[in-house]
Amino acid sequence: MTTFTPIIGLETHIELTTKTKMFCRCPAEYFNAQPNTSVCPVCLGLPGAMPIANARAIEWTIKLGIALDCTITMRSYFERKHYFYPDLPKGYQISQYQSPLCENGSLTLPNSNITIPIRRIHLEEDTGKLLHDNNTHSSLIDFNRSGVPLVEVVTEPAISDSRIAVEYLQTLQKYVQYLGISDA
Repeated sequence: MTTFTPIIGLETHIELTTKTKMFCRCPAEYFNAQPNTSVCPVCLGLPGAMPIANARAIEWTIKLGIALDCTITMRSYFERKHYFYPDLPKGYQISQYQSPLCENGSLTLPNSNITIPIRRIHLEEDTGKLLHDNNTHSSLIDFNRSGVPLVEVVTEPAISDSRIAVEYLQTLQKYVQYLGISDA
């Protein structure tokens, strides 16, 4: 019988606890808001609406990168990742795929003493939220979450045990809570 060893790489999205969204000044707190009340032309991608990057989100991403021993890139930019999905009102998501803020870091796990290599850390914006009603067989969309800043932490595919993956995620969660950048 052939034995297989898993090779696991993780992409973890972390919602930042900034006061405003990633590219506008709408409040980022959307949990208790009435649907579609925390949106603006930038969130919805209306013509002529110009995004302005949230400096605090950039600072917090760099803060996490430093904590994870990453190289902080001297030049970074945002780009549009185009795809169609109902909860994406603009038809694109603003992200940093080609030029992340942070690269080539690591996270040493406290219990197993294994070091997980971090490929990249970049910023992007969240999408809206689909609400499905099975009784009426319909779906509604709440765009309040659209534009909330997310940090994406991408590891190298270097994990070979699911228990190590869990320890990595728990350790990363402790880091972002300690740094005060997320309630994760």
